[in-house]
Amino acid sequence: MPINGQTALVGVIGLSVRHSLSPAMHNAAAAALGLNLAYVPLSVTSTELAAAVSGLRALGFLGANVTMPHKEAVVPLLDEVDEAAWVIGAVNTIAVRAGRLWGTNTDWSGFLADLQALGVDVAGKRALVLGAGGAARAVVYALATAGATVTVLARHLPTAEQMAAALQPHLPAGAPILCRPLDRAAAETAADLIVNTTPLGMTPDVHGCPWPDGVPLPAGAFVYDVVYTPPRTRLLQMAAAAGQAYANGLGMLLRQGAQAFQLWTGRAPDLAVMAAAAAAEIEQERHRAEVENLAAKGG
Repeated sequence: MPINGQTALVGVIGLSVRHSLSPAMHNAAAAALGLNLAYVPLSVTSTELAAAVSGLRALGFLGANVTMPHKEAVVPLLDEVDEAAWVIGAVNTIAVRAGRLWGTNTDWSGFLADLQALGVDVAGKRALVLGAGGAARAVVYALATAGATVTVLARHLPTAEQMAAALQPHLPAGAPILCRPLDRAAAETAADLIVNTTPLGMTPDVHGCPWPDGVPLPAGAFVYDVVYTPPRTRLLQMAAAAGQAYANGLGMLLRQGAQAFQLWTGRAPDLAVMAAAAAAEIEQERHRAEVENLAAKGG
């Protein structure tokens, strides 16, 4: 649908959004529903974040997604945030409502929705979360809220302990978050579910892996990596080699995006349409990278 004076605007705010899959996903979803909507990438530095967020209201945007590294910094710039976003300390979705900027976090709920779609029930299960950064906060909150027993394995234990202390008062009673050093604890900890929340293994550093070398994965654990480029990280290759079920984070991206889309438009997008658009964008990006690599080598 051509852009005109009636086109509704949404977008994604981040420091580097050149390779974001979100514009392709959301624009395909809008087209499939016949909506006159355009989703645009908005590259914003930290120093310009406040002006950019305020500009959403001034420019008549329906809202925006927020990605790295602005999810935490955007919170105090909004008029209101919901409870989950406040507890997690991060907003990934802004909606403009009657001139007010309202923030929520669909990362945690999109993650749980993807696990459910994969047939992974977390209630009463033992979950290991690798890492203690921003993504870990959403994942830990989701798992603990859904009834899992959560252990955070981190290379820097004080960071994990600070995260746990901040989240603990807002979680259901009897849902303690345990923290252990990754290198020593990985070989000793049984689990039903392992979730990597670190960027280790993400393109272009595909040889990185958050799991310690030489340590087998807990037998029978479902392995989930929030990274989705490449589609099968070194961690997921380990799971495949051990015959364990696994998934990457593309489903989480799709489902958190679908929830945001519905908040802005009041319409539920077709996940299959969004997934096809994301797959096509990933393939195009792979081809562009190959061409650039050949050009750099003079091929």
